[in-house]
Amino acid sequence: MNLTLAVDDELLRDAREAAQAMGKSLNQVVREYLEHLTGRDQPQADIDELQRLSEEGRGRSRGWRFDRDELHERP
Repeated sequence: MNLTLAVDDELLRDAREAAQAMGKSLNQVVREYLEHLTGRDQPQADIDELQRLSEEGRGRSRGWRFDRDELHERP
């Protein structure tokens, strides 16, 4: 669904810059705020889902392990 808002140009510019500083789009920031406002951002549900998926996965890594340098590598 699309939503149209009337926002001051300066506010919009500042909001875009703030979102960019977080590594997100303004659209994503607004969506996340609305999820938080409505209570849809339930961290416990996310934790439960992650735990369920990790139990289902049964460790099929075939011996692969994280390498510290790979984890901190920047594109």
